[in-house]
Parts: sequence; C-alpha cells; structure tokens
Amino acid sequence: MADSPPAAGPYAGLGKIGLICPSTNTSIEPEFYRMAPAGLSVHVARAFQDGPQAPALYRQIAENVEGAARDLGSAGVDVIAFGCTSCTYFFPGDVLTGAMTRTTGAPAILTADAVVAGLRALGARRIALATPRTDFVNRRETEWLTEQGFEVVSVEGLQLGKTAAERAGIGRVPLETTYELARRVDRRDADAVFISCTNLPSLGLIERLEDELGKPVVTSNQATFWHCLRTMGSTMTLEGHGQLPGRH
Repeated sequence: MADSPPAAGPYAGLGKIGLICPSTNTSIEPEFYRMAPAGLSVHVARAFQDGPQAPALYRQIAENVEGAARDLGSAGVDVIAFGCTSCTYFFPGDVLTGAMTRTTGAPAILTADAVVAGLRALGARRIALATPRTDFVNRRETEWLTEQGFEVVSVEGLQLGKTAAERAGIGRVPLETTYELARRVDRRDADAVFISCTNLPSLGLIERLEDELGKPVVTSNQATFWHCLRTMGSTMTLEGHGQLPGRH
C-alpha cells in the first residue's frame, strides 16, 4: 500500500493562506502570489459588491464575507484574511473576524488591522496617507487612523470609487501614477508613507520609494500578507518588498 500523502500536500509545506477580496479587486491576488515563497500557497474567494459608494456598499461586502469564508474553510487554510482596507472603516471589524473564524476555524485578520500592526512594528506615528479613493472614504480613513493613535500629517486621493466600474478601474491605475501620488503626499515630518487600498497596484514601488524618501512605505497588500505570516507563527522574511517584511 502507498504511503499516505503529507497533510500539507506538495505545494503547502509552509502553510495555506485563505484570502477574501471584494469581487472587483484584481490586484491583491497577483501581489500575494508575488510575495509568496515556494511552499506557501494562497487560496482566494470573492465577496460580491455592486452599487454606488455609500455605507450600504460596505455592509453588502461584509454580508458576503461569511459565504466566501465558508468556501475557503473547506480548503483547510491556516489563516484567513479579508483583503479590503476601507470596509473596516464602515463595518465593525470584530463582526467580520468573528464570522470568518466561526466559519473556517482559522484565525482571521483584516487589512486595516494589519496596517496598524505594521505601522506600530515600524515605530511610525505620523503618517502620510496616499489612496485612490474619494474624500468620502479618505475622511473616514483619516478618522479611523487617528482613533488608532496615529497622526495623519497629509492625505491625497485619486477620487476613484464612486461606482463599481470605478472601483474595478483602481486595479488598472498605472504604477507610475501610484508612485507620483506617494511622492506628492510625503512630508518631511511623516514617519512613514501608507499607500492604502488592496486594489491599487503598488507592490513593485515599495523599495524604490523607500530609497528615495528615506522612510518606510507600507501598503495594504504588503501589510496584509506580512500579518498573515505573523498570525501563522512564521519566522520567514521576505526580500524585495520593503522594510516591513524585513522586520518580521
């Protein structure tokens, strides 16, 4: 009789990350795949969203998270992450993580909480905030970060996201546009630059910006992946994606 296969399988010796993203998001998956070393697998489900930008939109996404988590739970993931920065600003985070863990049995994390953990790990208190979003989201994001003990010294958004089509379009923003946005929003008194939104392409810019600005750069996807590793108890470090993974 053949030996039984190992519990992790040939592609997940280091573990399995479950990722939920809003249905219009096309950036977080490829950026997670780029950060994942061989032996760490990433499995993705989507939470449907549609309609105009409003608090009700974020409730809609949140209500679809539990079904997506159920699907990922059947894959036996070791950690489950909800990859949406702004949803946490408009919907109770503990309700989301509670539903995700209850459905999967795995520890759950949210992008906004991952960003806070990353900024604190870097010792950053004064933040320059770059986003693709409208002032409707940016105001609430600034309030939320302030509630977590940070000082937002500057904020600039690309004013995208009023409709589902615009939210999908965030994933097509050129990297150079994100780069210029981060350069503009930086201030001398900022301890770090935070590039917000899991659909905004940014991973390939982090080290370039850190070298030019002389300070840490944290992005939504980078922080979420880093916090997944922390939550799994991993000691691995990632090269090429900024100071945050190097501090893990």
